[in-house]
Parts: sequence; structure tokens; C-alpha cells
Amino acid sequence: MARAAIPGRLTTGRLAWRVGRLVGTRVETPTARTLVIELPGWPGHLPGQHVDVRLTAEDGYRAQRSYSLAAPAAGDRVELTVQRVPDGEVSPYLTDVFSIGYPVELRGPVGGWFVWRPTDTAPVVLVAGGSGIVPLMAMVRARRAAGSRVPFRLIYSVRTPDEVYYADELRQPVPGLDVTFAYTRVAPDGWPRPPRRLTVADVNSHGWPAEFAPDCFVCGPTGFVESVADMLVALGHEPQRVRTERFG
Repeated sequence: MARAAIPGRLTTGRLAWRVGRLVGTRVETPTARTLVIELPGWPGHLPGQHVDVRLTAEDGYRAQRSYSLAAPAAGDRVELTVQRVPDGEVSPYLTDVFSIGYPVELRGPVGGWFVWRPTDTAPVVLVAGGSGIVPLMAMVRARRAAGSRVPFRLIYSVRTPDEVYYADELRQPVPGLDVTFAYTRVAPDGWPRPPRRLTVADVNSHGWPAEFAPDCFVCGPTGFVESVADMLVALGHEPQRVRTERFG
């Protein structure tokens, strides 16, 4: 029987490696895959945290990468969504080779700043660039699971419609959750916004006003995150309320 996870727990001290096994998968895009891993002894996690994943080759060579958790705590199961990186050491194995029943080493949860708790009451602005949606999706799902009424606004910048993660789920109406897609290269036919990078006007129109004192979470490539964080501050948001997570 899976031990119940402890929602909202922050792990302190030295983190141990645990061996999990793949029990389920979902295709998100042509290059991204969600992995459902059974991980005995998992202590629970907060939405926004991540884990370290370690692979060991037959000759003993090890490669390690960090991946955001894509769903709130659920017993001994964790979900990761992995984007295949060309010529990568870890992601091609996880997206193309890793099969049901295969083992993998995980360590975590890691991180305590870029997190949202279901007990938080401030409005929330989420801004994602590409695969940066993953930890923000964990927050969206945690809100729903907790029955929270905190109003969320998600702005998701992505190159094309085919590259939208969790597309069906994000297009389902959810009370208190507003989702805006901003396409940068190709937009769907008849889309009101032409393809372009995210602008201050986009963030101003689809986020919360600064006077509402929302908690802002921004995740994506480094340049994207720095640009959006600057936009939020320029719009009057308090810098300490703008939390960022970046990659690449």
C-alpha cells in the first residue's frame, strides 16, 4: 500500500536517492512525454518543486538532470514531463526508450521558493514559456485538487499549437482559472493575436493588475524569464512577489 504523501512538506537536510519504476506515460507533444513513476517512500512535495533524475549506464557512467514535478503530491506517485533535447544525454532515453517497469533513480523534492501552497490566498499570475509550463501546471492542478477559489490567470507563450503541453486539459473551462495562449511562430486559423513574442501589453491585459498584489510565477528559458520579470516590475508588481524559474 502506498504511503500517503504529506502535502506542503519541504524536505530539509541531505536528500536521498530513491529507486522508482515507470508505471504510466502520456504523450504531450511530438517531442514531450509525461512519465508517471511509482516511488516508494516519497515524502510528498509542493507544486513548483523539482527532482533530480539520475541514469547509470552499464559501464558505470552516470548522467543527472533536474525536472519539474508536473502534478501535486499523490501518495507514492510522481509525474514528470520531459522534453526531448537533441543530442541530450538523459531526455532522449526518457522520452524514447524508458518503458513501463523500468527503474530510475530520483532525488527530491528540491526547492522552496518557487512554490505555491493551496493555503495561499493572493491572486496568482502564471507566465510560462514553452516547457516552462510544467511546474505551473502542477500549481493549476493543485488548486483544483484542493478546491481552492484563489483566482488564477495563466499566460502561456508557445511557438505553435502543436507544441502546447496539456492541451486538452488547459482548454477545459475551470471556474476561477483564465488561460491565454500567445503563439510566437504559428497561430491557429482565425486567432485574434498575430504570432509574436510576449509583450508588455499581453502581460498587462491578461495578468492581474499590480494593485491586486498577486503572486507571480514565471518559468521558461532564461531570456524569456528575464524579459517577463522586467515587464511585471515595469507594470508595478513588487519584485519580491515575482518568482522565477529558468532553464537553458
